[in-house]
Amino acid sequence: MCRTTPPAGRKGRPRSPEADAAILSATRQALVDLGWSKLTMGDVAARAGVAKTTLYRRWAGKSELVVDAVAVLFDELELPDRGSLAADAEGVVLQFAALLERPEARTALMAVVAESTRDEALRTRIRHAIVDRQKRLVLEGRRRAQERGELPYEADEAAASRTADLIFDVVAGAVVHRSLVSAEPVDVEWARAFTGLLLGGLTAASAAAPRLRD
Repeated sequence: MCRTTPPAGRKGRPRSPEADAAILSATRQALVDLGWSKLTMGDVAARAGVAKTTLYRRWAGKSELVVDAVAVLFDELELPDRGSLAADAEGVVLQFAALLERPEARTALMAVVAESTRDEALRTRIRHAIVDRQKRLVLEGRRRAQERGELPYEADEAAASRTADLIFDVVAGAVVHRSLVSAEPVDVEWARAFTGLLLGGLTAASAAAPRLRD
């Protein structure tokens, strides 16, 4: 689904979802072909078949455009009900890893993260457009597990929110590191072991270690 956020204060003709989709797709492909440093708004406009002014009516510059192009990909992530908290978590880990295997997702994400180390505004946009939106998966998984009786309902909403943030950071950090930094596969075996560690903690993981070696 495409949930780009139009820049504040920009008015004019209604935006075309088809044009937005073409622009964001062209942006991702241009990143794969050219890299961040060579990517220009003009190149994206030419690839998308729109005027450069069309881009600037929607996005103030390259950073905003690329973040939204990445965010649309992450909005594709879902949390199908697989019957248990462990199975749900394993499924979303594998889905996330599969997304990072796509060249346009991998290249775009690494580019904006690298650029954001020098740009506070870009970091903020990444947090709002990608990180905060994808925390929905943790909240949905927790709600479903509570309804099944696998997790208790929390009385302290602030503490529950902090826990959800921590879970998101652990899952996203582990999958991104293994996929993009270590360049190791995120397969079913790894996803199952990671999910066991996430849900059971270090004690449960240590107890399961001898079985994993068999």
